[in-house]
Amino acid sequence: MATPADLELLAGLNEPQRQAVAHNGGPLLVLAGAGSGKTRVLTHRLAHLVRDRGVSPYALLAITFTNKAADELVERVAQLVGDRVVGVDRDESGRVRRRRWGGMWVSTFHSACARILRAEATRLGYPPAFSIYDATDAGRLVAQVCADQDLDAKATPPKAVAAEISRAKNELIDFETYKLRAQDAFQRAVADVYREYAARLHRAGAFDFDDLLVKTVELLSLFDDVRGRYRQQFAHVLVDEWQDTNRAQYELVRMIAQEHRNVCVVGDDAQSIYRFRGADIRNILEFERDFPDATRITLDRNYRSTQTVLDVANAVIAHNTEQIDKRLWTDEGWGPAVRRYSAEHESDEAAFVATELEALVDAGEIGHGDIAVFYRTNAQARVLEELLVRLGTPYQVIGGTRFYERAEIKDVLAYLRLLVNPADDVAARRIVNTPRRGVGAKSLEALERFAAREEVPLLAACRRAEENHQLGRRAQGAVADFVAVLDRLGTAAADGVALARLIDMVGELTGYHEQLRSERSVESLGRLENLSELAGVADEFQAAYPDADVAGFLERVALISDADEHSEQGEGGGRVTLMTIHNAKGLEFPVVFVVGLEDGVFPHYRSLGEPEEMAEERRLCYVAMTRAMTRLYVTHAWTRTLFGATHANPPSRFLRELPDELVEAAEPESGTAQRAVAAPAHHAEAGGASSEPPGPGERVGHAQFGPGTVVEQRGEKLRVDFDGYGEKWLLAGYAGLARA
Repeated sequence: MATPADLELLAGLNEPQRQAVAHNGGPLLVLAGAGSGKTRVLTHRLAHLVRDRGVSPYALLAITFTNKAADELVERVAQLVGDRVVGVDRDESGRVRRRRWGGMWVSTFHSACARILRAEATRLGYPPAFSIYDATDAGRLVAQVCADQDLDAKATPPKAVAAEISRAKNELIDFETYKLRAQDAFQRAVADVYREYAARLHRAGAFDFDDLLVKTVELLSLFDDVRGRYRQQFAHVLVDEWQDTNRAQYELVRMIAQEHRNVCVVGDDAQSIYRFRGADIRNILEFERDFPDATRITLDRNYRSTQTVLDVANAVIAHNTEQIDKRLWTDEGWGPAVRRYSAEHESDEAAFVATELEALVDAGEIGHGDIAVFYRTNAQARVLEELLVRLGTPYQVIGGTRFYERAEIKDVLAYLRLLVNPADDVAARRIVNTPRRGVGAKSLEALERFAAREEVPLLAACRRAEENHQLGRRAQGAVADFVAVLDRLGTAAADGVALARLIDMVGELTGYHEQLRSERSVESLGRLENLSELAGVADEFQAAYPDADVAGFLERVALISDADEHSEQGEGGGRVTLMTIHNAKGLEFPVVFVVGLEDGVFPHYRSLGEPEEMAEERRLCYVAMTRAMTRLYVTHAWTRTLFGATHANPPSRFLRELPDELVEAAEPESGTAQRAVAAPAHHAEAGGASSEPPGPGERVGHAQFGPGTVVEQRGEKLRVDFDGYGEKWLLAGYAGLARA
């Protein structure tokens, strides 16, 4: 029987939400549709377990998709059950003063794994103060290994190698297994790079992002006592965004939850859009197969959008065959019809969006910050951005260079990384001549040869520069200056200098600040401001975690995801938001424009003829549409110039899946007759191309790429080997190919 405390926590929840919050135990799958209040369910379930079930906060592990989501979850739980439960202390104003260990674990997968590895890394032969390499650092190391192995950068691009290694790690495939499975020259090359890359990471005492997951799984697999300790500790495991987990994350949850089997996963298969990052939709589709005793609860009541928006989104996603059946509904009533605009070209499309959004703002219905424009690829933003600039419309583009990926930020952080982990060769290589101090490429090569010969890290080789006879006297002096700066910084850190002050000291002692000031450019002043912002971030971190050191700050920074930065940027601010749909996950706007709905653009050309890829593109469309609260616009252009080539693509198949009764056409202001949105006839552009596409082995000509030979036909796509440009995939009916 429900107690008064139970009823208080369950008040205000709908029936499926109450069932999920009060679930007695055992595996639980919460299918949470877009805008269905899943965060409220997670928050109240955590509070319910602590307050009403007597579960220790320390026995709860809650995994979220972003650090920002984790912080919000902590705040909401604290409001229900108090700060002590979540390990928070506040000052008199209510501001979080510090966070303490001992409360419930609420974090991302990577943060939780980093915390476990800090305590257990020595079991795997790594130092507790290991470095964490982000994608840029990892990419640089992979590129260096590729260069050292004399790989052809065209045949074996370092970025492709890094992506393949990441894919293998996400699937828990080590380099030995990968080598055994290699089927072609590229994979054999990747196997060799993978082995050496892993060895260099180990020598540097570093993990890349994927390693944080993989090494934690390895740790729990190898050591029974460690596995048993964490299994015993976590009586309940809750995971948000389950549809976006990969094999390594799934295995980690399975291993930890095996003891108590109180695992609650929350997700929506219709919003699984990160396959390219290794997400495996089977984790949610097959959860009930893996946990036969699981309870399924569906949250299908939407609290965000009108029924018009929901029915349009429901109609699109219904065309996916492999999914869990659900249909979103709302009590909020119907809204305006979805407006569809057929543009002559991308400039016409941009003009429609710009004039329509200004008309909405002028009508006093909404502000600029209530409007978002979504597109499939970043390149589509250029035309609209140029027009908004000319019109003076305030806007922001989400998805540019991330703050922590800016050169000046990574440079300063590299100095701090070397203080914590002197074996971090990637950090040492980055800053030994930054700012420039006279250690050129040849001197760096001499240092690296010495380090290899003596089997020591690069920084140790710098400390022994006077022994290196391949270095000139000027270079030896420059290296000595570099070491002296690091030693002064190390002394300051050991003396307990504040993190913000330590960051300022890096800029002062190295001459970095002075160099930027002397350039006197807008860009250099902006970089100085970024360094000041970094010091501010460090100050806030130390206020929240007074006992944390440099290593703790570096870990926090390394684990800030792109989704965290995008979500903070995307919060209104009185500006129209432009972003890719992948960056829009988790956001909502009163007005949404989805542009570029053409086959070959959205859905992306890589998905044509590939059922799994097409299903993901349709889920992406569903995500885009369900961000809209009241008004939804969908647009396409009959011709579009993108990546330097003009194409006549047919309207997206997703447009043909919209219910006619819920869509109204927006007529072009020029009075041009609107073409009907219909299935494309198989035609060719002007230029003599045949109505039937050429087949494999045929010689063809292309206006941009010249002569070539068709190598492969896959559905609606052709792979053509052009004499002067190599192999390219093209849409068969719209590439403008002419038989030679």
